[in-house]
Amino acid sequence: MPSITAPTIIGPSDGESVTLQTIGVRFMIPVADSDGRVSLVEHPMPPRGLAAPLHRHNREDEYSFVLEGRMGALLGDDVVYAGVGDLVHKPRDQWHTFWNAGDEPCRILEIITPGGFDQYFAELTAILAEDPPDLARVAEMGARYGIEADMESIPALCARFGLTFGG
Repeated sequence: MPSITAPTIIGPSDGESVTLQTIGVRFMIPVADSDGRVSLVEHPMPPRGLAAPLHRHNREDEYSFVLEGRMGALLGDDVVYAGVGDLVHKPRDQWHTFWNAGDEPCRILEIITPGGFDQYFAELTAILAEDPPDLARVAEMGARYGIEADMESIPALCARFGLTFGG
């Protein structure tokens, strides 16, 4: 049985923040704080920014709750758009990606179950900070975290939805 702890309040500027290509990551509830049940991160995205290449997870479900702006997502063959207060489920084993579908900033709260994928973002940040980044390590890390990514999807996604990717 988990131990009872004092209430925790995570303020609007609490938690470490990093930037990965186009998407930001603010670590709010790391896997260690939930006994592995959930990870919670905030993803700020710039206007018309693609968050990630087409990818799929074989371990996690993701739930994106829109806090600000308008999010677009490609879920399998379906394109969906979500506004403030909407929740988008991105189930494990489904190819997907998401982006800021507006001309204003977009922020989503990403609920990841089970927890642990937040550590992928932390490790990826360290690799991408290297000059040049070690792409073999990125591929090894993807296999370790059970994620497949189609990097070649980026140009087509940007063209199809009028997006940009990267710094």
